[in-house]
Amino acid sequence: MIISRKEDGEQLSDIVRDFKKYTSTTILKAVKENKHESRRNWMLWIFESVGSKNENNKKYQFWRQDSHPEQLISNKFMDQKVDYIHNNPVAARIVDEPENYVYSSAKDYANQQGLLDIEMIL
Repeated sequence: MIISRKEDGEQLSDIVRDFKKYTSTTILKAVKENKHESRRNWMLWIFESVGSKNENNKKYQFWRQDSHPEQLISNKFMDQKVDYIHNNPVAARIVDEPENYVYSSAKDYANQQGLLDIEMIL
């Protein structure tokens, strides 16, 4: 994920914390409520197994506890990070081309309409 903040805005660590909290809560709720999802019990078991190994958790762990933020100090470095993010689904053999991954902004960078509105990094 590439994010920025306003000069006088919240700290990036606070933004990442709130993002992780919101997305994990929302996704876990969706998994629990979808009784027709064939992988439901398996996913909950994974989240609970990982969560039980971390005393900071009440029950489930969705995101890793650590993060490794890097300041994007040059256009070349930023391009490397965008390419890395876009190519993760290809490396994981989920898709053949980055723009074929429905949740990626790679489609937008390939002059197509992606799933979400994004702010392009140029």
